[in-house]
Amino acid sequence: MSFQAPAFLIALLLVPLAAIAYGAAQRRRRAAVDAFAGPAVRASALPRTPGWRRHAPIALYGLALAALAVALARPEATIAVPSEQASIVLAIDRSGSMRATDVQPTRLEAMQTAAGRFLDKVPRRVKVGAVAFNTKTDVLEAPTTDRAPVRAAIDGLTAGGGTASGDALAASLDLIRRGQTAGEQPPAAVVLISDGESTAGRDPQEVAREASELGVPVYTVALGTAGATIEDAKGRTQPADPDPETLQAMAEASGGQSFAVEDADQLTAVYDRLGSQVATEREPREITAAFAGGALVLVAGGALLSLHWFRRIV
Repeated sequence: MSFQAPAFLIALLLVPLAAIAYGAAQRRRRAAVDAFAGPAVRASALPRTPGWRRHAPIALYGLALAALAVALARPEATIAVPSEQASIVLAIDRSGSMRATDVQPTRLEAMQTAAGRFLDKVPRRVKVGAVAFNTKTDVLEAPTTDRAPVRAAIDGLTAGGGTASGDALAASLDLIRRGQTAGEQPPAAVVLISDGESTAGRDPQEVAREASELGVPVYTVALGTAGATIEDAKGRTQPADPDPETLQAMAEASGGQSFAVEDADQLTAVYDRLGSQVATEREPREITAAFAGGALVLVAGGALLSLHWFRRIV
């Protein structure tokens, strides 16, 4: 928490000063009681004492004073808010290794389910687009607030071919550029999921550095387990190991984050996290009203307790 007018925090010194004054008043009151009735007769002369209730309303007033002092300093809290006009592009690997069943039911189907959750998680005003890639890259949908065509395009993907991660990232950046107007660069990000080493096209790390220059972080997800295999069209067993190292390097070069997941639950958790993370930005919001309102509640509470117990406000 920060403050727009921190000099007013000096008013917090009033709280301990008020506590000292209250303590002195209580000592004078006890001295007056002792003068009125000695210890031997005090129990019969003053059969009931309020005990802690005497101090409860004053404690609430003290807390209210502290809250008002903080309100004068105009406190701010940094919170996550939906990014206005933000764009996110999902870059989805549909290479042949996505048929592997080490992630149930298959890597591709687990990705499709998680992508659907991602679309549900992202705020409605955020634009989401999608590209799919194997040896070549296809633009499925340009960034849009309409989730239906994006969801349908992702659900219709089938697996086959090699992996061109660099080309997919380049196509994603091109989509983002096309959606920007002159002089405006709203927040944007790419979420790239892949399960294997890039085997064709541009160098992924080179394109990731371009993303960094554009201010577009790339969040990569390496899907699958080491030692996984698939059968090719001729029935031969082929390795289908993920390549988390390359994807991590891409994320780091762009200023994003990388994730490595080995099952569908982990993948869904990552997509849920990214759905709320990449579509928001941190903004300072003034919370003076909250402290001022809290002070009023504390004053009202102290007054009500005092009226209830002692038939007076103070």
